[in-house]
Amino acid sequence: MERLIDDASRRVRAADGGGDQPTVQQLMPGLRILRQNSPSSFQASLYEPVLCLILQGRKQVAIGEETLSFGPGECILVSHDLPVTSRITKAPYLALTLAVDVAALRELYDKVADSALDSGPARVVQKHRADPGLLDAMHRYLALADSPADARVLGALTSTEIHYRLLTAPFGGMLRRLMRRDSNASAVARAIGRMREDIRSPITVPELARRVGMSSSSFHKHFKAITSTTPLQYQKDLRLLEARQLLQTGGPSVTTAAYEVGYESPSQFSREYARKFGVPPSQDLADATGTA
Repeated sequence: MERLIDDASRRVRAADGGGDQPTVQQLMPGLRILRQNSPSSFQASLYEPVLCLILQGRKQVAIGEETLSFGPGECILVSHDLPVTSRITKAPYLALTLAVDVAALRELYDKVADSALDSGPARVVQKHRADPGLLDAMHRYLALADSPADARVLGALTSTEIHYRLLTAPFGGMLRRLMRRDSNASAVARAIGRMREDIRSPITVPELARRVGMSSSSFHKHFKAITSTTPLQYQKDLRLLEARQLLQTGGPSVTTAAYEVGYESPSQFSREYARKFGVPPSQDLADATGTA
């Protein structure tokens, strides 16, 4: 763990501006170093399947009514695209994040699947203390950034090892269920994919349930159990997150952003935006364009 902290700190130090804004560096495919020098307020975002390993500091992640707190040596594993709110509670904060490659997991699962893999906790967000094998593999993957030749040959192999360790770990239960195409976890993932493909179109629970081969009641039950929210609220969160990204990059007007993400009423959009993010959409746009 100490070697991993030293290596990550060395790499990010040169790019650290010393201010309150986070420093983000990507050194290997899917692998990023994040550093922040001060605590932050809660911020809404969409987590795609990811492993986040805390090296220094502490972080809180809220999913529905549950809040997880994790610190040095602990990791959080997210199996589905998930709207969350999170904040840094102790700084300096240093973490590694690795995008989880679902296709790579499925190929591995086909090779190692057996009844033993069906055991273990099955939660969409799983907190766990990183074991020595995972820490070593993460460190070796990070170290490959020093040698492009080694990275070309060993990068894919080391990434595969990390995914294998996640898939077979005691806390990888939801990942294992996700790999089974007949599972509820897989059905919910397909429904989420459908919503993300076209966030503008209205959805109905019966339509989504039909698309993934489930009854409406069963689909609603399992969707909420996995994501801690309802399908309609999930789509609303997707729309608001997409709109905020548009506005914070100095994009369209508030009204245009509302229509682009599927709202029919700009006033309703503004109310729900302010309720979720704590500021009106006009403020985010003004901050982005320097017209405040």
